[in-house]
Amino acid sequence: MCWSATADLVAGTVIAAAGVVCVARVRRARDLPIAALPLLLGAHQLVEAAVWSSGGGCSAAATAWAAIALPLLPVWVPVGVLLAAAPGTRRRLWGPVAVGLATAAVLAYCLATRPVTAEIRGRTIGYGVNVPWMPLVLTGYLFATLGALLLAGDRRLRTLGAVLAVGALACSALWRLEFASTWCAFAAVASVLVLGWVRRREPPSSATR
Repeated sequence: MCWSATADLVAGTVIAAAGVVCVARVRRARDLPIAALPLLLGAHQLVEAAVWSSGGGCSAAATAWAAIALPLLPVWVPVGVLLAAAPGTRRRLWGPVAVGLATAAVLAYCLATRPVTAEIRGRTIGYGVNVPWMPLVLTGYLFATLGALLLAGDRRLRTLGAVLAVGALACSALWRLEFASTWCAFAAVASVLVLGWVRRREPPSSATR
């Protein structure tokens, strides 16, 4: 589809609606962060629709988009996976959590001290944030987000991690300068897989007599 304000608005609305369903159906409080992931990413796409409408540049919408994409997600995803994990699989998830916290701290500092710019490049948006040691920070970011999902004990979360890893490679190859925007859009769409995870987590209904 053509990336535009309209595309982000439609996609964001549909994905956020799926997130509302996930949150409404979740039955365990510890599953809530993962269940709310489509809601968060759907809202993220709605924020990007505002970036399109603003014409790019330095804007509140661009800063809000970057705040969700950069410091929030590398904490939200691994902590959510850790909380939802069975006790026997939690130990291996502390690595992505620790890396995510460190990565988020660096990114939050950068957002607090440096401007965020957004440049509309045809059908995509390129975001600019002056981040030091970018290869190292990006490695930590991907390990926190993708690594946590791939290390999860739940098969559906591992599937989501694999899909997002393929998406990251594709976005990096096709849209190098717009990687953040395109991968976050892909992640938002892929997060609808969480709906199947929530349904799987529901306790079985009591048999009727």
